[in-house]
Amino acid sequence: MALKKTQKSLKDWGAAKYTTPSGKPSGKTGEVYLPKAQVKKLKSTPKGRKKLSEANKKKRKATKQGKQHARHGLHKGKKR
Repeated sequence: MALKKTQKSLKDWGAAKYTTPSGKPSGKTGEVYLPKAQVKKLKSTPKGRKKLSEANKKKRKATKQGKQHARHGLHKGKKR
């Protein structure tokens, strides 16, 4: 039996390897978690590196305020 669209999406999401830009635990660095492919793509351009830097600043600020999640903007335009 074929998977439904939502099941396939969840399976793909689960298969994605998530990491921080530095590869270290987010709890120690305060960085955002993103799929490895997206991190690689963002690190490849100056504009992408700037976006990562800004997202990490927002994540660290939210963490200091005791929040678990931060609206850093790297997921804009994606259905969440």
